[in-house]
Amino acid sequence: MTAALRPGRGGLLLSVRVTPKSSQDRIAGLHRAADGAVSLAVKVAAPPDKGKANAAVTAILAKAAGLPKSALSIVAGETDRHKTILVSGNAEKLQALIAILENRIGKDDGETD
Repeated sequence: MTAALRPGRGGLLLSVRVTPKSSQDRIAGLHRAADGAVSLAVKVAAPPDKGKANAAVTAILAKAAGLPKSALSIVAGETDRHKTILVSGNAEKLQALIAILENRIGKDDGETD
């Protein structure tokens, strides 16, 4: 199984699977793809239009990690549902959240809530 959070140049790289146009903004848990890759499932109310969903994703993650939005940048998947986000600065809260969710992923084959 590939971890959702891994070391990268300049910080931590976070794999994210985004669901735009959801009923609310939230971190939905972890998503495990058929190939075993794990990503953080994030649902946003914003549509995938002119970067609105991307902005919502970075805002949710920044708040969860207690970081400024400027500490997160999308480095891959700008127009895709699957994104890689570089998290710079102290991301201990995000690491703790991922660890908790990774412990729960063994309970089922998909997203955890």
